[in-house]
Amino acid sequence: MRGTDTHQQMLFSYVSPEARVPQDHPLRPIRKMADKAL
Repeated sequence: MRGTDTHQQMLFSYVSPEARVPQDHPLRPIRKMADKAL
């Protein structure tokens, strides 16, 4: 590609999955149960 690409998005995301999933998401209690069981 020639020249600079001003429309390129970031390749990596530096936000943790915990920050992306809402606190009231239904999978959060299931994760706690799975972590306790394993």
